[in-house]
Amino acid sequence: MNEKLKNFGKEELKKGLAKCTEDEQNLFKQMYAFEYRGKDIDYVVDHMPEEKIDWAMQQVERTLAKKQVA
Repeated sequence: MNEKLKNFGKEELKKGLAKCTEDEQNLFKQMYAFEYRGKDIDYVVDHMPEEKIDWAMQQVERTLAKKQVA
């Protein structure tokens, strides 16, 4: 993956996750970085595999979209 795209994706993930509840962030940690579950969410995003960024972004976007509807 292009380094700029990877960095952009991770920054967007961080912005989206900042809008999520602590429970939603903990679920994200369980799904993408179980070994880092005690770490800050930004740390988790910084250390997640790049091949998971796209799917993670989609999941965070759907989570935030559901909040707007509810």
